[in-house]
Amino acid sequence: MTTQAAPPRSRCQRKQDALTRLETDVDAWVATAGADGGMPHLVPLSFVWDGAVLLLATPGDSPTGRNMRTSGRVRIGIGPTRDVVLIEGTAEAFASADMDEDTLDAFAGKTGFDPRHSGDFYFRVRPQRVQAWREVEELAERELMRGGDWLV
Repeated sequence: MTTQAAPPRSRCQRKQDALTRLETDVDAWVATAGADGGMPHLVPLSFVWDGAVLLLATPGDSPTGRNMRTSGRVRIGIGPTRDVVLIEGTAEAFASADMDEDTLDAFAGKTGFDPRHSGDFYFRVRPQRVQAWREVEELAERELMRGGDWLV
């Protein structure tokens, strides 16, 4: 059985679709590695997008928490493999006591859990590079952000 791929989207449409996915999706695959370039670690985490940064929460002593705190780097995959948004970003750790209540309430409301009393760290991830593609026809123009600046 052969499937018919949709025609490639314009970069502007891909940016809009990526922003919609950031606003509506709840979970992402989060990949980190230690500052020493050690073994990559991949876990699913929930997130909230505020229009500029993604907010994640995970225990500070977990491999993901340790890696983000020491290296400050993260790669995030959102969506299915045939409609992916791939984000490379810088991560900054915060204790819940350092976050405003509206942000914490928004995280709990969207994700369905409230880690503020569990000792988890919150991480603000600022995208530096964003790519989005569905099929091979969209690979050539998949880069939508570079150096933290939207290209479209």
